[in-house]
Amino acid sequence: MADDNRPLKYARYAIGEIILVVIGILIALQINTWNEERKTKKFEDEILYLISENLKNDSVILSNQLYQAKRANILTDRLMESVAQKNYHDSLNFWMGKIIVFERFKSQSSAFEVLKAKGIETITNKELQLGLISYYEQRLFNTYQSLTDVEESFSNDWMPIIKEDFIEFNWMEYHVPRNSIEFFEKSSSVVMFKLFKNNRAGSVSQLEKSIEKSSELRRLIEDYEGK
Repeated sequence: MADDNRPLKYARYAIGEIILVVIGILIALQINTWNEERKTKKFEDEILYLISENLKNDSVILSNQLYQAKRANILTDRLMESVAQKNYHDSLNFWMGKIIVFERFKSQSSAFEVLKAKGIETITNKELQLGLISYYEQRLFNTYQSLTDVEESFSNDWMPIIKEDFIEFNWMEYHVPRNSIEFFEKSSSVVMFKLFKNNRAGSVSQLEKSIEKSSELRRLIEDYEGK
């Protein structure tokens, strides 16, 4: 009878061994999953911190360029008012130093590029995913385009005038025409100041929108990380 029970004992033993192996594999897989999730979460936390820092730097630069653009348009209004009154004082040269220029901006996007390489889906918050894509792929493109329009206007429209009508051109400081009265009384000069101001107004709008979007994303990151 004892011999008859041996196959059953062996079968039970074998089944027990198989169950232990399966349990071991499942535990190993679960541990591996936990480790991967922990690594992914660690990467997410670190990359969001870096993106937030990049956004902070963007905001500083954008705000500086916005200030310069707004100042240029305010000074354009003052200049046009003085010219209309035929008041050709020396301050006009210094105002032109702030008007006949252009603004530039380059986003600090290194952290977002790392995220894209890893996979944007690494960020589990969908609103944050969409916000980052919107800012870096669309909002900044619009800002770059508006700033490029102003720079191209400077190169194509103002540079020929500067070469022809100015004797001094000190970037962001002062610009001196050969003959101030003659220059300001030309209708083409007045038109150029108006057109340049209108062109720059587009940049002001785009810079403001980018600053707002950058701040919104930083708040989203802060709220998400605080959960």
